Amino acid sequence: MNHFNAFEILPRDHDSGMVILGDHAMNRLPERYGSLGLPEAAFSRHIAYDIGIEGLVRKLSAKLGVPAVLSGFSRLLIDPNRGEDDPTLIMKISDGAIIPGNHPITSEEWNYRVETFHRPYHDAVSKTIDKVANATSRAPLVLSLHSYTNAWKGIPRPWHAAVLWDTDHRAVAPLLDMLRRDPDLVVGDNEPYDGALKGDTMYRHCMLTGIPHALLEVRQDLIGSEAGISEWAERLAPIFEAMNADPALHAYNVHVSRTGPYE
Repeated sequence: MNHFNAFEILPRDHDSGMVILGDHAMNRLPERYGSLGLPEAAFSRHIAYDIGIEGLVRKLSAKLGVPAVLSGFSRLLIDPNRGEDDPTLIMKISDGAIIPGNHPITSEEWNYRVETFHRPYHDAVSKTIDKVANATSRAPLVLSLHSYTNAWKGIPRPWHAAVLWDTDHRAVAPLLDMLRRDPDLVVGDNEPYDGALKGDTMYRHCMLTGIPHALLEVRQDLIGSEAGISEWAERLAPIFEAMNADPALHAYNVHVSRTGPYE
């Protein structure tokens, strides 16, 4: 099998105090999996990756001079934003699309994907967060970027962006406040999704460790082009910069999770 990178790190300045993540940044698959039995068109859909997020993460990382970590594989192969014991880690069906290459799947293949793709990505996230923490001697601010469809099951979604979170409101409150200062934006608070998900990226790297964090979703039709990506990078860069300048967002403080006790 040709070498396949499970992640990409944009190193930048570890003294910056911030880390940006793109869990579903890419729609790539290693050659050994072909197309998982799906038509090529499936890989331009949201089921394969978060449209617009790779470009948005790259632009924000460059503008702010902060390190970022991007997953290098499609969520159809294995979902990096799920815990290793989550039954939806490797999906058999996604938004009506049956994924032949994922069903049936042996325990050996399941474990291979965890060890070869999922775990290396999270190791890269951990190492990047640790480097920033060690360089600054304080908690990093971690911001995870995702995107969602402009409609679901035929029902339009009114939110231009949304902030998802569990119980740690420290980074969420200022992010919501600054986004909502724009009268043209409709910003969701834990909608259309709930941000409390046991074992996901924010749970694993931030909730368990007490690191300030937020997950920002942007509607895909707004960042589906270079112009849209640039517009949102210009909008978000000063917001992220202002958040990063707040000392309160660089302190460790473990919050209880709505998903239940930590094990």
